[in-house]
Amino acid sequence: MEPILLDRPRPPSIPPPLDWLTLADAFEAACLLRCVTPPAVVGPRRTAPVYRPGIVEFNREDAALRMRQLLDRLDVPVTHERAVGGLRRRYELHRLTVPVARRHAYATSLEAGWRQGRRELLGGPVPGASAARRVWRPRLAAAAWRAALLAGGRHVRRHILGVRLTDRELAAVLVRGAALLDVPALLRPGTGCFLVSVAHGPDRDRILEAAELGSPREAD
Repeated sequence: MEPILLDRPRPPSIPPPLDWLTLADAFEAACLLRCVTPPAVVGPRRTAPVYRPGIVEFNREDAALRMRQLLDRLDVPVTHERAVGGLRRRYELHRLTVPVARRHAYATSLEAGWRQGRRELLGGPVPGASAARRVWRPRLAAAAWRAALLAGGRHVRRHILGVRLTDRELAAVLVRGAALLDVPALLRPGTGCFLVSVAHGPDRDRILEAAELGSPREAD
């Protein structure tokens, strides 16, 4: 008789998907972080940024305040420090720090939000998709653009509205997100970055209207 191995390792359990409200907040927070976190490099391959040690810095106050708002809704407390530097050209630095005891929850929430939100946006149309999915996928697209416009490198010209990003995956999410908002977007590689842009006029206006600061919680 074959013995029963009671200590056989079990495959890791797959966490349940986030509900739509939590997903929208966690995904937008992850996009904000990816705007200011350079991709880690291991040998010739780039890997996703690691959401630790729980410190993130923004050079715009509105981006920092939005991150605080999102993390508060995810039950992740932060401290907000503001520093001013420079001589001729003054600049501000806003540092958000997550307490050590909450950093695991912070990392878990943002990683789950990014993974699930990215899958929703980059995956193809789902036959027979639920009414909730049809409503929330454009909201996730708007959240990604809102994060990029707040924390990415804005590239505004007379004929385009664009953002510069170092994260290839986020750039792809923005292009797909724009399509879900019925706006064609262009992706161009630059020197150490990617430029995602939409045309001036109705396309730009549609993106700005969709990304207007607000939340799905307030829109319902």
